[in-house]
Amino acid sequence: MSEQKQHHEISDYKLSTNEKKVLIALGELETTTPGKLAKKTSLKPEAAMQSAFLLKEKGLAKVDEEVSVNYTLTGEGLDYADDGLPERQIIEFLSEAVSIDELKKQLQSKIVGIAIGWLKKKDWAEIKNGMVNPLVNSPEEGIDEKILARFKKQISSSAKPDVELTKDELLENDSEESALKDLLKRKLVSKKEEKYRYISITEHGLELVAQGIEVEEEITQLTSHLLKTEEWKIKNFRPYNIYTHPKPVYGAKIHPYQRLINQMRQIFIEMGFTEIRGEIIQSSFWNFDALFQPQDHPARDMQDTFHLGSTSEIDEECRDKVCAMHEYGGDIDSTGWGGRWDENIARKNVLRTHTTAVTIKHLADNPEPPVKAFCIDRAYRRETIDPTHLPEFEQLEGVVMDKNLSFANLLGCLSEFYHRMGFENVRFRPGYFPYTEPSVEPEVYIDGMGWIELGGAGIFRKEVTEPLGLKYPVLAWGLGVSRVAMLKLGLRDLRELYQSDIDWIRKSEVCRL
Repeated sequence: MSEQKQHHEISDYKLSTNEKKVLIALGELETTTPGKLAKKTSLKPEAAMQSAFLLKEKGLAKVDEEVSVNYTLTGEGLDYADDGLPERQIIEFLSEAVSIDELKKQLQSKIVGIAIGWLKKKDWAEIKNGMVNPLVNSPEEGIDEKILARFKKQISSSAKPDVELTKDELLENDSEESALKDLLKRKLVSKKEEKYRYISITEHGLELVAQGIEVEEEITQLTSHLLKTEEWKIKNFRPYNIYTHPKPVYGAKIHPYQRLINQMRQIFIEMGFTEIRGEIIQSSFWNFDALFQPQDHPARDMQDTFHLGSTSEIDEECRDKVCAMHEYGGDIDSTGWGGRWDENIARKNVLRTHTTAVTIKHLADNPEPPVKAFCIDRAYRRETIDPTHLPEFEQLEGVVMDKNLSFANLLGCLSEFYHRMGFENVRFRPGYFPYTEPSVEPEVYIDGMGWIELGGAGIFRKEVTEPLGLKYPVLAWGLGVSRVAMLKLGLRDLRELYQSDIDWIRKSEVCRL
């Protein structure tokens, strides 16, 4: 076998003119970069690399890739390297419990807003009822702060603010990597990847160069002149590989996630529902109070909800009845939540945390049965971004109000929806939600994963319906659209639904037979 390789000749490889030029250049350079190879062959870098890859397929050249990853501080990161992270600035300022509003007066509002979540995450402080209570006094320097300090040290020694460091220079061990990821998520550190290519010649390539390679003019197009003069008989034509696969053609299609949303919308329309829409900015009254959520409920805290600086007016009749229901249970056999209900809290605007704010407002405006409505739209919560959580997400809400409705109707409606979505096995597990009773969590069975929970449902409590003048049972549910999408599209990371990956969109299935 080795003897046959030694007797291979240039004609066995059917090299193009550009391939011959590149091979001759590699015979002189042995190992080089794309730029130097292009300069040596007088070819464009793209043409030189195309020929290099073709030579690689023929075993005459090697193309190696090396990825260099460096980290640098962003403008915000530079500020915090000097002044300390927001949570550090706050904890050093605190000596006792202070209200968030007071902190904003004493320090920058932006710093306070950023620090609140991190103080809680690092167990440096407790946030309750709008108060920040320090749990530690001058906590030890965290790994994230040590990384910023290493940046600062290098910047001081080099006098360059845009200094770039490798992971080995930044981290002392692998356990510190999670802190670096947090800094990247907080956009205090940026990651820069550079790809380097190196082209070298193989032993077979050197053997061919040693035999001597003659570069001839290649004809790429047959012209009338060549035919008339019969010069084509003595010319050298560029060879064509008829076995090369053509470039794939991808037809236009709707984004897979949008296609799934459209499918859900169509199913409910076919089931006789009306689609409704509402404002992204909602008053706390419709987002929380009308749903009988107490004003000191954790979901209303600063770290879970996007609170806005504006307020909204509340209908007086609704206001008074909701107030009475919260304070002492109104005119029904309920004790309410007790305490004093604060209208000023209810008037504060928020980015809606669920689309239930839209459906409950629709019911209040249409108190006479029958009502069958759904809303599929975006909701917002202050979540830390990870594979299963995003600060904005799609939610599917639905309500049915009519005479003589029962819990069985709710289960039947949801079972029908999930079956139409392609989930064969559906079951319901008892659950708890502040504004429904009884409550359930729908689950579907996925091979290899088991039972997966996909939302919440129940019948609105009288504490919700009575103040709004609703006299008949209301079936209600909220389903996580993105979670259904992850299951249907086989994704492990929620962020993949929103990333600009044209290759994934091209290759995603339109349907599965």
